[in-house]
Amino acid sequence: MTTAALSEDIALRIGLAARLLEDVSPAQVLQVLADSIGLPPTADKLATLRIKDLKNAHQGLLGDYDHAVLKDALAVLKGEASQEQQIAPPAVKPYTEGDLPHSIRVACASNNGEMLDGHFGSCLRFLIYQVAADGLRLIEYRDTSDLPAGADKNEVRAALISDCQLLYVVSIGGPAAAKVVKRGIHPIKQPEGGEARVLMRQLQTTLNTKAPPWLAKILAR
Repeated sequence: MTTAALSEDIALRIGLAARLLEDVSPAQVLQVLADSIGLPPTADKLATLRIKDLKNAHQGLLGDYDHAVLKDALAVLKGEASQEQQIAPPAVKPYTEGDLPHSIRVACASNNGEMLDGHFGSCLRFLIYQVAADGLRLIEYRDTSDLPAGADKNEVRAALISDCQLLYVVSIGGPAAAKVVKRGIHPIKQPEGGEARVLMRQLQTTLNTKAPPWLAKILAR
């Protein structure tokens, strides 16, 4: 069966699910569905799909993905994903290098407003903060929607935040994390997400106390 035989709705679901699953193509998602519910993948068949099925199908291709990522992908495949209106990010404040001495630059994967609610490989934007022990500023947000055709999306996203020292995400896959670390960025997973500014204030508290060794090393750089 080819993707041309799929209904437009099902093909769209598969494409959106692949976007959530870093390093997995729509064709591979279709193979997972073929193993778990059979072809063609109809709406009725997809309604019976479980996370366990996704993990075990096609030689465990998706077995190492975080539960939160698979839950989101499953919701998309079932047609249950929320279609709520995207909330625009808040206004940023101007920043000139040196405005906040001894500060670090932090990227937060976001889909809505000033929330940390994005996966590295599929978030709509990165909120960029400058954080110091005595100051906090949202200085920029960087859109991820305009990626070059055929580009390695993880490499492009890592390059997009290459001036940051920390990255906060709901989840990030192993290959993507390796690309981030290679650029000197320390990834921090927050599976429950939350308000990005609240998390940045918590980081400020850490900066005001005795920083853990990994953060002290970043501050020293």
